[in-house]
Amino acid sequence: MTKKFQLGFAGFAFFALALMGILGFLGYQTLKTPVSSDTTEIIFEVAPGMNLTQTAEKLQEAQLVRNSKVLLYYSRFTGQSTKIKVGEYSLNQSMTPDEILSILVSGKSIHRTITIAEGLNIFDIGEILSKAGIGDKAEFLQLVTDKQFIKGLLGEEQPSLEGYLFPDTYKFTKYEGLKHLVVQMVKRFLTVWTEIEVQAQAQGIKWTRHQIVTFASIVEKETGAAFERPLVSSVFHNRLKKKMRLQTDPTVIYGVAVKNGAVPINITKTDLLTPTPYNTYTMAGLPPTPIANPGREALLATLSPKASSYLYFVSQNNGTHVFSETLEKHNAAVRAFQMDPKARKGKSWKDLNKNEVKK
Repeated sequence: MTKKFQLGFAGFAFFALALMGILGFLGYQTLKTPVSSDTTEIIFEVAPGMNLTQTAEKLQEAQLVRNSKVLLYYSRFTGQSTKIKVGEYSLNQSMTPDEILSILVSGKSIHRTITIAEGLNIFDIGEILSKAGIGDKAEFLQLVTDKQFIKGLLGEEQPSLEGYLFPDTYKFTKYEGLKHLVVQMVKRFLTVWTEIEVQAQAQGIKWTRHQIVTFASIVEKETGAAFERPLVSSVFHNRLKKKMRLQTDPTVIYGVAVKNGAVPINITKTDLLTPTPYNTYTMAGLPPTPIANPGREALLATLSPKASSYLYFVSQNNGTHVFSETLEKHNAAVRAFQMDPKARKGKSWKDLNKNEVKK
């Protein structure tokens, strides 16, 4: 009786081990065998709050794995079940389940890019981010005017991050959010500023960082022609030295934007005559804050204006300007380029993007 029982138990144990071996082999094969050889990209999203079971089932529904349970058990056995990270992932059916799991654990999400051009202000950037689906404009504006957040990034109190959101191309993932992007932009500014600061100190410039950035933002808004920045800078430096008002439209426009929360398409005569902290037709000196986010070249032009006696400039309607030393010559240029309809017909500042502008 005992021998029969021992034989039966041994046989059962052998059968069980064999079965486990077969199942293990099949599981191993499942983990190491892709669904197909198709390399077509499939964007797979692990959303916040998704648990491991939901993730595995969703992978099977997307036909990225054949058996969700095998992946589920394997991830638990290897201790990876709690390491899958939220994000968007580029997967395809030629990947093995083991490879797919490794990608989800790595957190290497798909990176999107967004380019912030020179001269955009916080209202412009908020619109761009909103249209790109990155975040709400109101949320962005609230963030970049958060006093505690600003001080933590800049080390000083400012009413907003205007001027400190450096123009560049940035990478981000879907779930990193507005705050992550804004931090990147300010850090990029601070990196560039180290170079600007060294040059300012070498030239003995006594302006504060805020003054330099504010001046540079005006230079940036006044011209899209790279070679003109040092000349535009010289005009404003010359006017400040002579105690003349800057009289620049972009500052007036920004004042209206601050008041209304959006950049106006045009400014009116009333806008030009209404005193505000940003109306450089009615107030002397620089406005209280930057009016846009300047790039490196505008910052450098602020420190190194081209030597000139120019006090005025007017648009030639093609993105470039005529510079004048006297009001008489300036008025003549205004009549020639702004008051004559023929001089304006068929021309646009966008022409700078079509043709290379030379000195």
